[in-house]
Amino acid sequence: MSIDLGTNEAAPTAAVQVIDLTPGATDAVVRLAQSLGLDAVRIDLGGCSEKSEFLERTAAALEFPAWFGGNWDAFFDCLADLSWRPARGHVLVFENTADMRRHAPEALDTAITILADAAVAWDERGKAFRAFVAQ
Repeated sequence: MSIDLGTNEAAPTAAVQVIDLTPGATDAVVRLAQSLGLDAVRIDLGGCSEKSEFLERTAAALEFPAWFGGNWDAFFDCLADLSWRPARGHVLVFENTADMRRHAPEALDTAITILADAAVAWDERGKAFRAFVAQ
């Protein structure tokens, strides 16, 4: 497994991966990202079944600022900023997504789209932003 730190046209589409993630695979992704000097954050979505819970957990894990409005626009704004988490780049790992997939699949799909949009914004600045979402 590798994390592409370069900028190329293929990066934004590959920046968000929906994959099978075992705890061991998650640990490996986080260790690899950290060894490359990236900010790596695990976000546990176990028991999360709606948009507001998803946003709350992500905001807590990434320590979003007080101005975070708890909506999709603010979610994108925070992901595209992350100035309070200075790093060469960022790797997010969303674990335990089964409840979201069962109860709020449209919210999870929207989140994945926004993660991809944030990756494009970071790619335009020459910084890595990758997200791994458990299937």
